[in-house]
Amino acid sequence: MKNLVSILPRFSAVFLLAAVGILSLLPCAKLTIGAEAGKLSNYLIDIRPEELFDGAERYGNVIKNTPIVPVLQGKKLAGYAFLNTDFVSAVGYSGKPIDILIAMTAEGRIAAGRLMHHSEPIILSGIPEKKIIDFIAGYKNTDILELAREKGGEPPPVDIVSGATVTIMVIDDSIKRAAVRAAAALGLGSLADNVSVAAPKKSLIIGEEATVDWQTLVGNGSVRRMRLSLKDVNDAFVAQGNAKAIERPENGGDNETFIDLYVASLAIPTIAQSLLGDREYQNLKKKLKPGENAFLVMGTGRYSFRGSGYVRGGIFDRIQIIQGEEAFRFKDRGYKNLGRVEAEGAPDFKEVALFRTPKGAVFNPADPWELQLLVQRAIGALEKVFVAFELIYQLPDIFVHTEAAPVVAVAQPMTQSAIMDAEDTAAANALWQRIWKQKIPEIIILISAIVILTILFFVQDQVVRSKKVIDWFRIGFLTFTLFGIGFYAQAQLSVVNVFVFVNALLTDFQWQFFLMEPLIFILWCSVAVSLIFWGRGAFCGWLCPFGALQELTNKIARFVGIKQFTVPWWLHERLWPIKYIIFLGLLGLSIYSLHLAETFSEIEPFRTSIVLRFMRGWPYLLFVFSLLFAGLFIERFFCRYLCPLGAALAIPGKLAMFNWLKRYRNCGDPCQTCAKECMVQAIDPLGNINPNECLYCLHCQVNYYDEDVCPVVIHALAKARKTDPAAKTTVADQDPAYRRGRRLNQPREYE
Repeated sequence: MKNLVSILPRFSAVFLLAAVGILSLLPCAKLTIGAEAGKLSNYLIDIRPEELFDGAERYGNVIKNTPIVPVLQGKKLAGYAFLNTDFVSAVGYSGKPIDILIAMTAEGRIAAGRLMHHSEPIILSGIPEKKIIDFIAGYKNTDILELAREKGGEPPPVDIVSGATVTIMVIDDSIKRAAVRAAAALGLGSLADNVSVAAPKKSLIIGEEATVDWQTLVGNGSVRRMRLSLKDVNDAFVAQGNAKAIERPENGGDNETFIDLYVASLAIPTIAQSLLGDREYQNLKKKLKPGENAFLVMGTGRYSFRGSGYVRGGIFDRIQIIQGEEAFRFKDRGYKNLGRVEAEGAPDFKEVALFRTPKGAVFNPADPWELQLLVQRAIGALEKVFVAFELIYQLPDIFVHTEAAPVVAVAQPMTQSAIMDAEDTAAANALWQRIWKQKIPEIIILISAIVILTILFFVQDQVVRSKKVIDWFRIGFLTFTLFGIGFYAQAQLSVVNVFVFVNALLTDFQWQFFLMEPLIFILWCSVAVSLIFWGRGAFCGWLCPFGALQELTNKIARFVGIKQFTVPWWLHERLWPIKYIIFLGLLGLSIYSLHLAETFSEIEPFRTSIVLRFMRGWPYLLFVFSLLFAGLFIERFFCRYLCPLGAALAIPGKLAMFNWLKRYRNCGDPCQTCAKECMVQAIDPLGNINPNECLYCLHCQVNYYDEDVCPVVIHALAKARKTDPAAKTTVADQDPAYRRGRRLNQPREYE
């Protein structure tokens, strides 16, 4: 053992240096050509023209006043090459741009796409690089002119994004918007950007209240219909190309109705009164606020436009209204379920729903709009894909007054740069809001888990009295943390998040970059609060997936009889500063180069083990399994000595305002039970708990009340029973000395 003690410091230093050295040499970000002025030309130096267009031979000169390079085949134009960041902001979670080279034909179709440069801390942690490359390659043959004609609010390619990170959604958004802007700059199709036809001004002709029958409403276009057969839906999934979805078609006859959907605007009294009836129409008039609009959606068939997963307080995620660049979904507060349609001759519908526009929605009922229906198909236990169908709606001409507008040149009250900045900010805000809506179930589950953990901490004095309850609760919660927060949600916090935040404060801080990862954002908010109450232990001990992995594997090791090693105290207190040194070194490096700091942050095994689920190269796996192997003998080995994130949280954790952990004045002198059993040796030989190292597992608090373990409790209980042998009260009720248990860091008293 003495030999082990003598060589352990040397071994730790050599192991650390070798691990960081090996990992830093790996090609973790090989596509990192400089991102300075003229970066498009710099990127094209390393890409042959034929890689973008078949048969292309050379690049032409940059088009004047436009950051686009022609790609030529002899004297013939093969297409154009440009960067997404020259046209739109493509800022990811790191706060830095993601450069993507886009090749587009003269007909407005994307020919190729290449990831050129990024500073994303999650782009290689959330998804293997090949999946990102395949994702970008999937835009080949996308018709940009058709995309430009589509209305706003189109959903992202959900079958790909469902397993992707926020970075993928940023890439998706930037490719589409940049390509449309480039096509407009080139004047492809009808996208010339220097002349515009002002939209005709439309207003409603309200008319008098009256009622008409169903046939009249359908005949004049007041009610619009979309019928989808099983064949229509199956064909749409085939066209989408997802193999798993194609293998699971709707069963039944081709002409069988999948959904028969009707929709009507209730902005016109005649339409509203005819469909709703007098009583419901009067109720609607009372509820409608100025600027609000109402719609009636009716349907029958095997598919529900409301959705079987709809819950009170939520949104309707299968339908949305799109008008121009605006899009919105209906919410619970603006919904009423109706039993029937009152218009004479109306068919019986399975579903009749009255919807009102949500707060903040921009909508003009006089202009055309569309109802978009998302049809979902499960391709796994938790994964679904979607296809969209549009029902175009326009009020009949008898209800709309149109004032023609002349063709005018587009005014330029703002610079092009200012316009792009404004549009990019709006797009970033819309993107993070869309991401939060997509992850509502995961958000609810995570917040619920944090609330449960918080309640546990507040009532810990009662819960820890039952060792069995707290042990099983801890195992269950750590299992949820590992598989739910870690492997499924991939919400593993990292020291890189700290560097990104610091870097953002030093440059151009914008909240939307951090809001793009809702689960990570919520976890960081919980960490910020818990540092005030419990220090770093709330996260490191309960909510860190890799920490949970270490602890659970160590419990298995103990169960099968693997002997545990106790690091001598003098050595232990000299090893734990290593993680602080690592953190401070990485922090200083991040100020010089965030990308370089991300490379060296591979000292954290989170990316390989939790996010990529061990699907990585052998050097990374060797490093992670070495740490886990050490953790079989020394519990939470990585947390104790190497974790820079733990060090980063321990520093502000010194500001904790409350001391919740109780101690007796006899703790440490003479009793050493808790010190010996602490899983990270956070209790010194004198019985003091180091809040910087404590993971708040509550094991010492279980011992505090244990009538078979704690000498103070055993003595107090024996004294109480000696006074009254028949007494069944607890020690805390009987012995004043027991009730004088001190809390963490209160002045010590020695007998």
